[in-house]
Amino acid sequence: MSFESITAQPAEAIPTPIFSSAKHDGDRYSPFTVNIDRLVPFRTLTGRQQFYLDHEIFQEYGEMLANYKPTLPPQVMAPGDTTVKRDDHELALRYMTPHGKWNIHTMYYDNLEMLTLFRGGPNVWLSPIDADKAGIKDNDWLEIYNRNGVVTARAVVSHRMPAGSMYMYHAQDMEIQEPLANITGNRGGSHNAPTQIHIKPTQMVGGYGQLSYGFNYYGPIGNQRDLYVAVRKLKKVNWNED
Repeated sequence: MSFESITAQPAEAIPTPIFSSAKHDGDRYSPFTVNIDRLVPFRTLTGRQQFYLDHEIFQEYGEMLANYKPTLPPQVMAPGDTTVKRDDHELALRYMTPHGKWNIHTMYYDNLEMLTLFRGGPNVWLSPIDADKAGIKDNDWLEIYNRNGVVTARAVVSHRMPAGSMYMYHAQDMEIQEPLANITGNRGGSHNAPTQIHIKPTQMVGGYGQLSYGFNYYGPIGNQRDLYVAVRKLKKVNWNED
């Protein structure tokens, strides 16, 4: 391909050296087509689809095969953390950060067309059951915090949310339509404010077959999202820093 040819019209190509699909003859983009249709060996020790991992670290943690582990028990603040004055109506909810609904990762969030698809600015989703417990109405400003940080956002009260859980779609810009947090006095953070990176020992395995690091291929899991936040109404909506 040349710059002149792709300015004349778009052209398709295998998108990355890692993902193993190729679009041709109108086929859908799907995983492992190169391995199945063109018989390219899988990037594993055996060259086949492989689920059992016999590495000694995986054996030590009992994770040679995929297994279920329950979520952590609810904990917002730990002993010795900075004391935050609690609100009588605040809740502790599981906090999750799905991929953005009106942006692509961190791109296009501040695009006017994308902002007008929904409400613009930061928002979090919770169930009507939890909203009633905390006296929260749709579109109220909330303050969400735990031992890692604070974020301010407007409430989206939706029957599609299960009780006990909260969503904040990721990559919402902390500089767009976001008031100060009462707890810190600072601009109210982003979707990552309540999270904290944790390294799992099995993620340190390298140079071992398919466990060798490759961009978008073998990387950290989302264990930093296994956490809880305290949720309460933002009593004072302040936009201006002193």
